[in-house]
Amino acid sequence: MKSTTDQETVINGVNVSQLGQTVDAVKGDPGLAKFRFHCTNRWINGGHNRSTIQSFYGAGREHTERPQFVMDCGEPPVLLGSDEGANPVEYILNALAGCMTTTMIYHAAARGIKLESVESELQGELDLQGFLQLKDDIRKGYQLVTVKFKVKSDASAEQLEELARNSPVFDIVTNPVPVNVHVEKI
Repeated sequence: MKSTTDQETVINGVNVSQLGQTVDAVKGDPGLAKFRFHCTNRWINGGHNRSTIQSFYGAGREHTERPQFVMDCGEPPVLLGSDEGANPVEYILNALAGCMTTTMIYHAAARGIKLESVESELQGELDLQGFLQLKDDIRKGYQLVTVKFKVKSDASAEQLEELARNSPVFDIVTNPVPVNVHVEKI
């Protein structure tokens, strides 16, 4: 993203002046760009578990002053659950939709592109044969995710797609990410 002038400008609900100051601060101290997010989770029963999110590290310090967010994961009855919440693969679609939308909004604002409305519809295709270990050649997760945006703007569809593809969650789901798993028996 490019830096902006010192005058206060708001585009798409984003304070572009502050965004420019953030970009300049990170250029001056790349350590400010390092973030670490935290999540705790506790199993409740069956496919029902609950995650809690509150603090995170970023911009050189731990942020603990924000409210606590609680998210329940469940499964639909056809997957042996009781619909206590969206299931984890649905949360992935939610995270992808939210991040791609926010990214499009922020990057458009930074480039002076005004957006009047943004809506999206996401669909993930999954074959349980992989999860159930019935077929080794079928992956356990999504085989395909389709994202369809409806955007009202003067920008071209190609420009808007390029903006949305800057999303960190898009990067997470389209590129392998090392995941360290440690289990402590108690």
